[in-house]
Amino acid sequence: MGMGSLDSYTNDLEQPLLDATRAFYGRKREDWITKDSTPDYLIKAEKALGEEKTRVVEYLNPATEPKIRRVVEDEILQKVQMNLLEKEGSGCSVLLANDKTSDLQRMFQLFSRLDSGLQPMANIVEKFITSQGNACIEKRQARLDSGEKDKNDDPEFVKSLIDLQEKYLGVIRETFASHHLFQKALKNSFEEIVNNDVGNFSNAELMSTFCDRILKSGGDKLSESQVEVSLDRIVQLFSFLNDKDLFAEIYRNQLAKRLLNQRSASDDAEKAMIAKLKVQCGTQFTSKMEGMLNDLAVGSEQKSEFDRRMELQQENSLSFGVQVLTTGNWPSYKAPEVALPPQMSKCMDVFKEWHDAKHQNRRLTWVHSLGNATVRATYGKKSYDLQVTTLQAVVLNVFNEGKSCGFSELKSKLNLDDITLKPLMHSLSCGKHKVISKSPASNKIASTDSFSGNAKFSCNMRKIRIPVASVESSHNKNRVEEDRSVAIEAAIVRIMKARKTLSHQQLVAEVLSQLAFFKPQPRVIKKVGDFILLFICSLVLMESLTHPLL
Repeated sequence: MGMGSLDSYTNDLEQPLLDATRAFYGRKREDWITKDSTPDYLIKAEKALGEEKTRVVEYLNPATEPKIRRVVEDEILQKVQMNLLEKEGSGCSVLLANDKTSDLQRMFQLFSRLDSGLQPMANIVEKFITSQGNACIEKRQARLDSGEKDKNDDPEFVKSLIDLQEKYLGVIRETFASHHLFQKALKNSFEEIVNNDVGNFSNAELMSTFCDRILKSGGDKLSESQVEVSLDRIVQLFSFLNDKDLFAEIYRNQLAKRLLNQRSASDDAEKAMIAKLKVQCGTQFTSKMEGMLNDLAVGSEQKSEFDRRMELQQENSLSFGVQVLTTGNWPSYKAPEVALPPQMSKCMDVFKEWHDAKHQNRRLTWVHSLGNATVRATYGKKSYDLQVTTLQAVVLNVFNEGKSCGFSELKSKLNLDDITLKPLMHSLSCGKHKVISKSPASNKIASTDSFSGNAKFSCNMRKIRIPVASVESSHNKNRVEEDRSVAIEAAIVRIMKARKTLSHQQLVAEVLSQLAFFKPQPRVIKKVGDFILLFICSLVLMESLTHPLL
């Protein structure tokens, strides 16, 4: 035995000690696992590891510490890991359900000592969070099954998902130290939850409508800081959504209504939301939304200039304003060719003459379905300001001075179809404020009905807003599908141009990795790819026919 050699120490003391330690903790493990709950077991395990470390420091060579630690970890943790994680009444899922933060932290710290020791725990966390999300979904389904009307506005459901995500994001940060396995577990679970639609409306539409409630005037009453927090949380939930392009289409339609109807609660909040979406998805995703805000900013300057022109002329008794929009930025709308009163037509002619002189290369298309008006109406001795749409104002003008008119005659006089006219007449004669009387009285509009001004109308309010039901859907599904096809085609061409040759399976994988705003089914990619291949083959054939080989 030479000086400085640890052979005798290793052979005569260390190895027997390691064997005895393994046997000792093997007996302890069997005793603890039978009698103790998972938290109590882990407290004893943590204490045992600490005692062994102290014993090495006080009595043994430092080189023994990692060896004896591995023995103890193997005996009291590795061999019973799944038993502890899945133990009935006290396993990982039970600790999560009861918010046992300190016990979960201890479990995380102890199992992080093992090779791949955190993966089983992360799997249980993912499964548990998914089950909690599915409980929210099942609760919504139960409400619908019980007879609750299915609407695109379900703040209770969206808030439950937001609260769930906020809660377990905090658990991942504080309890599991933001470990990448648990972040992935949270991501996987919420991708499954958020993309599980229930009822007739997708979660993308429910989330967009939730934003609409926050951002429009008359919606949820929130302070600026509460609005900021709410938008941050909904964007976090949005990040898990597969159909981001569908959300964008719906959100853009709702944004347009808020802006054009002056229903936006705050321009700053609108800009903040678009900025958050831009950070999440990039400039391409929000370019049209930013264009809409820019149109209104530029349009306000033009409106002021035109208003000054109208004041100087003083040729018209109407107060008239126009908002000029860039077609490519805004959703497409129906533009019925309604027969306008002479006063309105004259205002339009004046604006068109002024606009054409300033912008010779632009073409104006009038969309009366988006306009609004304030109509001064006198019933008996009382006057009211009716806040209505342009089309409602045109209809009201027909009934000036107590005139009566049948539905068919009104339809012919205004040059409107049934789909457009019936909601207008319903809002004026069947709604809360019946400014037009209908015969026969009912809550439905028929082509045989006749209408006249309601001489008995009375209201305590001087300003009355009369909403009209929208006949347009929240988004154009065909447009979304067309945009998706174009995106898939562009991705295929871009990939094949760079890679030249790829198997079908590799092509599908590449396309899916490049499409950031939606996840198409592989069969859709194959269909588009086959179409492109057929198109290329046709071009090659045409080229060979044009220039035959000699």
